[in-house]
Amino acid sequence: MKSIKIAGVQMDIAFADRQKNSNAIAERFVRATQNGAQLVVFPECAMTGYCFSDIDEARIHTEPNNGPTVERFTALCAEQAAMIVYGYLESDGHQIFNSVALVGPHGLIDTYRKIHLPFLGVDRFTTPGNQPFKITKLTTDHLPELTAEIRIGMNICYDCSFPESARALTLLGADLVVLPTNWPTGAKGTADYIINARCIENHIYFMAVDRIGHERGFDFIGKSKICDPKGVDLAFADHTDEEIIYAEIVPQLARNKSTINVPGEYELHRIGDRRPEYYQSLSELGSKNETKQ
Repeated sequence: MKSIKIAGVQMDIAFADRQKNSNAIAERFVRATQNGAQLVVFPECAMTGYCFSDIDEARIHTEPNNGPTVERFTALCAEQAAMIVYGYLESDGHQIFNSVALVGPHGLIDTYRKIHLPFLGVDRFTTPGNQPFKITKLTTDHLPELTAEIRIGMNICYDCSFPESARALTLLGADLVVLPTNWPTGAKGTADYIINARCIENHIYFMAVDRIGHERGFDFIGKSKICDPKGVDLAFADHTDEEIIYAEIVPQLARNKSTINVPGEYELHRIGDRRPEYYQSLSELGSKNETKQ
C-alpha cells in the first residue's frame, strides 16, 4: 500500500511579526521537505501570534485568504515539491477569522475557519467559522510527485475538544485530520489523551501541531504528535523544545474501518457499528446557549 511522509513543525512564534514568522516557517519548511516530507503542518496563528488584547490590535496583522503569504508559499511549495498548512488571521470584510490555509505548488488549495472558539487570546474577538466541515482530496493534480493520494480534514485547536468535529470529517471520508494548535498550560490532558481518542473512535490518522514559547503571560506546552488509526503515537514531541516530527502514513489503513483482533470472534467496526437512530437527542437538546450552565 502506498504511503506519504508528513511532518509537523513545533516552533516558537514571534508576536505580531508576520515577516519574521514567514521567514521562520519557510526555513523549517525547507528543512522538513529535504527530509522527505510532502505535507508539512505548522501551528495555529503561526503567522501572527495569538495573544492579542483587542480586535483593533489583531486587525493590523490580518490578510485575506489568498493574500501575499499564499503567493510566497506557493513559490516555495513549487521549489520543494511539497504542500504546507499554516495558521493565520483571515480578514473578510469587517470580520476576522482564526484560519488555516492549505497551499501547494499551484496556489491555495483550501482554507478552514475555526468553528469552536474558547474565551482565550484572539479567539475572544474572532468570528466563529461559518463554513461546514469539509475534506480535501490531495492528488497528483495538486502535487505531481505525491506518493499517495490522501483525503485530509482540517481543525484548529479547541475544535478537537468536540468529538463531533473529527467525526464529521471521518464521515466525509478523511484519512487524516490535521490540527494546528496553540495549547497553553492547562491543555496537557488534551495533548496526552484526546488526540489518541479521536484516532481510536474514528479509525483515522491525526496530527496535532502545537507551538512553544511564551507570549503575554501564557506559556505554550508543545506536545505535538502524530497518531495512527489505532491511537498509537507515531511521533510525539513530549516537551517544550522546537522539533520537527515525522511519520509515514498509509491512507488505505484509515479507510478500512474494520478492526479484526480475533477473526470471527473479536471484530470491531467503529463506523459501521454506530446506531444513529439512537443519537437523535444530540440534536434535540437545543442550542448551546440553552444547555450551557
